[in-house]
Amino acid sequence: MDYLATNKHAWDQRTRLHLKSLFYDLQPFIDGKSSLNPIELAQVGNVQGKNLLHLQCHFGQDSLSWARLGAAVTGVDLSSESITAAKKLAKQLHLPATFINSDIYQFGENNTTQYDIVFTSYGVLAWLPDLTRWAQTIAGALRPGGEFHLVEFHPFNDVLTGYGYFAQAQPDVEDEVTYTENHNNQLTKVATWPHPISEVISALISAGLTILKFNEHQYSPYNCIEGLEFVNGKGYQLIHNNHPIPLIYSIHARAC
Repeated sequence: MDYLATNKHAWDQRTRLHLKSLFYDLQPFIDGKSSLNPIELAQVGNVQGKNLLHLQCHFGQDSLSWARLGAAVTGVDLSSESITAAKKLAKQLHLPATFINSDIYQFGENNTTQYDIVFTSYGVLAWLPDLTRWAQTIAGALRPGGEFHLVEFHPFNDVLTGYGYFAQAQPDVEDEVTYTENHNNQLTKVATWPHPISEVISALISAGLTILKFNEHQYSPYNCIEGLEFVNGKGYQLIHNNHPIPLIYSIHARAC
C-alpha cells in the first residue's frame, strides 16, 4: 500500500471541506483572529525575529498566526491542496511565510536550512510510520540551541476507543469522515499508526535533542472527540469512570 498517496488524497479532500468549515472559522482568521491556543503560546513564547519551521502545517492558519507574531515561517505539508491554500492566504494577508509541498521525510532529506524553532501540533504523529526519521528531520533542521515544540493529542483516548497504544509496523487502514462539522458523511481511506509517548520521547533523545519539559493536559482546545464536555475558561474535557482523562500532551526540547 502506498500510504503517502492514500493520505495525500485524504488530506486533499479534507482541505476542501476544512476551508469552508465552522471548525476552522476562516473569515475571523482573515480578519485578524489568531488560531493559536494558550498551550502552544505559553510553551513557545516570543517568536519575534526568529525563523520557525512548522511541520505538517495543513493550510497554514497556525503558521500564519506565528508570522503575525513576528516569526519568519516555513510551513511543510503533504497535501498539495493545503499548500496551495496556505500560499493564497499568505499572499492575501501580506505575511512573510514560505510553504513547501512535501512529506516530512523527503523534506528532511533535502533541507539545508537551520531554524530557531521547529513546531508541530494536534493530530500529526499518527500519520507517520517512523518516528526515528521524524526526530532526525527535526534535529537536522534545528540550529545549535534551537528549540522543538510538540503539542499533540494524547493516545489515552485512542486506547479507550479501541485503538492500539504500542507501535506497530503495519498501519490501521480505515474509511472515515473528517472531524469538521461539514463532513457530509464523505468517507476517505486513511492509514495511521499508533505511537506511545515513550516512543516519541525516545526518538527525540536518540536524535540528539534534550527534553526540557513534558506536560499532560486534561483539557483540549478543540471539540473534535465524541463525548467531550465544555468547561468555561478551560476548554473541553472527557470524563471516564468519574475521572478526567489526559487529552493533550506537550514536549519542549532543545538541540545541542
